[in-house]
Formats: sequence, structure tokens, C-alpha cells
Amino acid sequence: MRYRMLGKTGMEVSVHCLGTMMFGAVGNPDHDDSIRIIHAALDQGVNFVDTADMYSAGESEVIVGKALKDRRDDIVLATKVHFQMGEGRNRGGNSRRWIVKEVEESLRRLRTDWIDLYQIHRPDESTDIEETLSALTDLVHQGKIRAFGCSTFPAEDLVEAHHVSENRGLLRMRTEQPPYSILARGIERSVLPVCERYGMGVLTWSPLAAGFLSGKYRKGRDVDLTSGRAARQPFRFDPSIPGNAAKFDAVERLAELADEVGCTLPELAVAFAATHPAVTSVIIGPRTMEQLESLLKGAPLTLDDATLDRIDEIVPPGTDVFKADAVWNPTSLTDLARRRRPQPDRAAG
Repeated sequence: MRYRMLGKTGMEVSVHCLGTMMFGAVGNPDHDDSIRIIHAALDQGVNFVDTADMYSAGESEVIVGKALKDRRDDIVLATKVHFQMGEGRNRGGNSRRWIVKEVEESLRRLRTDWIDLYQIHRPDESTDIEETLSALTDLVHQGKIRAFGCSTFPAEDLVEAHHVSENRGLLRMRTEQPPYSILARGIERSVLPVCERYGMGVLTWSPLAAGFLSGKYRKGRDVDLTSGRAARQPFRFDPSIPGNAAKFDAVERLAELADEVGCTLPELAVAFAATHPAVTSVIIGPRTMEQLESLLKGAPLTLDDATLDRIDEIVPPGTDVFKADAVWNPTSLTDLARRRRPQPDRAAG
């Protein structure tokens, strides 16, 4: 296992980070089996574990808390806050009110006195970024978290957060967690350069492009849109959608390249994400022991320039093959009211 410094935090983390989204009701509901998978990852040198409060409504954090009993001091533990938790108002978002309350719930579920990296899971246009940074800064001073960062923030939000921190004397966002894969390279345009400029650590998620680079979905094969991830997000897998057709074509060429390199398609995908100089760690999210073993088998793999050139030919740098895989769009694009001036009433007569 290789290790890198997590931005300027002083924490050293494994290049492979164990993501735990699939532990719990959404993926693997067997707590004992999930704990065995976590322990297997730790035994193979993984010292970085990422979860979130909303994964299976807190169940993932509970499982991680059980698994890290007696091993907590050896692990850099990351979790996230933002999404709605339970019924009612003010149970989500990036307000001080919610962050201060929910960090206590995460600490309880994780059975720990501190969180190494507390991340804001998504931007929140309804909350002033100063409000968020102020609350996170206080949590660091209280010793409840060691550092904080964000996930899936656009470059302009990262710049604004650093500007506000500098001008208000607040602690800074130390990390960003964006989606990144061979098929979704959009963050190479501005997010990764901004992270490099500010010395931020980067832990990327979805290196297999929501499963598209797992080898399961291939051109000419029937795609079952009634089960698994394809049932939850058919827009990402339906081959009749033009963007997906382009992904199927790219996968065929990438599979041929993987054969030439002498590795599996998933190994090629994870190694690619770890190659960018701005990337600290790549999150892998296994549901089974077999998936974990297959992903960690390729941990030593590095890609030479010739291989990276071939990948650039298949998917040019900075390109998202299918726009939906970029995951997050601001409401300035998705909310019609933000883009269309209301029509005035017509004068009578």
C-alpha cells in the first residue's frame, strides 16, 4: 500500500480509501460481514476510512464504529454532513444549527471522541459560507474534529470559501471530495487546479463511474434496468440514451487497453484516478469481500505515459462523456425560475 500526505493537514493516508456507502441497508445489511470487510482492508494497509451520516440513514456510521473498536488510533476517519436526516425541518443543510447537532450524532454512532476529517457533503445556497466555516472552526477548537473539507463543490465555491476564511480569520477547507473517473474527467478543468493552488487534499469517489468501469456493463449485452444501481439510476445505464451509448463505446476500448496492460478494467480505472498529481486518495466502495480483494489486488499498479496517452485518446482530458455523471449542477441551471424572468401581465384593452 502506498501513502500520501492529505493536503496540508499533516495526516498521512493510504492511496486507497475505504468508502463505506455500501455497508448497511442500501448495500450489505449484514453487520458482521461488513465489519470483516473493513478489517480485511485495514489488514492490507488501508488506514483511511470514509463514511457519511446519510449512508443508510446512519447505519453505515454504526457499522464503522463497531469495526474500529480497538483500532481507532490507527485510522484516519472521515465522515460527512449535509443531506436530510429523518423527518421535519432543519434536519439537513450547512447551517450552524444543523452541523453542531449532527456532529454529535455522528460521534455517537462512530463510537469516537473525535473525527479526523469532517466534510460538507454538498454546497448549500441557502446558507452563507461564513456561517458554515464558523461552525466548523469552532468544532476544531473544541477538539471534536481535527480538520474539515467539502465534497462535490465547484471550483468557484472553493475559491469563495478560502477567500472568506482568509478575510474572517476562520480555518480553511483542507480537502475536497469530487467524483472522478476515466469517464468523468470534468474536474480536471478547474476543481483539481484550484485544489492544487490552495494545497488541498483530494479524495475522489466513484472511480468505477457508478459501476460502468466494473466490467459488468458491456456493449451488446442486455442491461438489467430492474435491479441494483441500474434500477435506482436508469438514466446512467440505459444504452438507448446517447450519452450512455458513448460510454459503452469507451468501455470497449478501455477494456482492450486493460488487456494490453495486463490488468483488469477496474484496476486500470482506480490506477488512473490515483495518477493525477492533485489526487491524494481514491475511494473504493466494495459491497463484498470479493469486490474488496479485486480492487486491492491492483493497489501497486501505476500507469506509464504511453498508457495515459491512450486513455487521453479515448476520453480527452477535462471531458465528461455523459454530463449526468458530473453528479451536481447548481440551481442556476436546474431551476427554471433562476434562468427565466417572469412574464409581466399584459395590459388590458
